[in-house]
Amino acid sequence: MFEPKNLLKLATTQMPFGKYKGWILIDLPEPYLVWFSGQGFPPGQLGELLQLALEIKINGLEKLVYPLKKATSQKK
Repeated sequence: MFEPKNLLKLATTQMPFGKYKGWILIDLPEPYLVWFSGQGFPPGQLGELLQLALEIKINGLEKLVYPLKKATSQKK
């Protein structure tokens, strides 16, 4: 189930492993997310966030998350 707070998590959470380790989840390339879709998303919250990132990218809705990313980076 979609929770609005997950948009903020997409804008602030870093990928913890792999080729794109350290990247903010919303910045992950769509082909990488599609690959996860075929291989199976990781269990737990990370997998849920990656699935949400893929849905957002497929539907061209990144503009919903980018302002959150910008706002949180300015607070630091």
